[in-house]
Amino acid sequence: MKIEKVMVVGSGQMGSGIAQVLAQTGYQVVLNDIKEELVQKGMSKIAKQLDRDIQKGRRTEEEKAALLSKIVVSTNLEDAKDVQLVIEAATENKEIKLGIFRKLDQAAPEQAILASNTSSLPITEIAAATNRPEKVIGMHFFNPVPVMKLVEVNRGLATSEETFSIIEDLAKEMKKVPVAIKDFPGFAVNRILIPMINEAIYAVYEGIASPEGIDEVMKLGANHPMGPITLADYIGLDTCLAIMEVLYDGFGDPKYRPCPLLRKYVEAGWLGVKTGRGFYVYN
Repeated sequence: MKIEKVMVVGSGQMGSGIAQVLAQTGYQVVLNDIKEELVQKGMSKIAKQLDRDIQKGRRTEEEKAALLSKIVVSTNLEDAKDVQLVIEAATENKEIKLGIFRKLDQAAPEQAILASNTSSLPITEIAAATNRPEKVIGMHFFNPVPVMKLVEVNRGLATSEETFSIIEDLAKEMKKVPVAIKDFPGFAVNRILIPMINEAIYAVYEGIASPEGIDEVMKLGANHPMGPITLADYIGLDTCLAIMEVLYDGFGDPKYRPCPLLRKYVEAGWLGVKTGRGFYVYN
């Protein structure tokens, strides 16, 4: 199967980034979201990223126009009727994702591959919501998508070797580095990274140091380019909490218990950079 047209479901930070990289690789892209205002906001993010590239001399106005012409917007999953691949990049909520995959299974052609950008949910369970589990796979990109090289390629129990091979080749064509990951809660990166962030939040919660202090010791003592508290704000505290809950539920191990302070911030709507307030305040 030759992939020529791809639908990206979800036009937020991840979805818009995936759409941009697909378009600049040469694919026709359908960028989908539930509301017109959301999908237009996603297109604006792509345009702003391209404008930054132009300012830095990495791209021309003509190249920007050509790239944007490869992306059409959609608010209807039925627009997947003529694509060869769908990459779902909706919010990290199991019921929402399962609902999307059930609809895509009906809307997309029988031979189309359905991929999820989930950062922690089991691909096997997502695949079971469809009638094509052999064509369902995880394709976990990292933020910001145009910059970050890694793609975790996660096979469910029924994912075929052909599906894996097609997605692995696509990731390489997008100038990414695909790494095969087994279908365990949190996969690889987030199973290591998010518990570290959770532990950093526990250190703040227990009064060991301030958020600034925790970030400083990890930057200076562990040579991290960004402290874990700042990183949590950039990832989104709601996303960090959701991943910790997947790990806690999936493994049943108390070491994955989400910090009460993390839960409290999410309840307050202090989700980090995207809301202007997390452990730090953003303009």
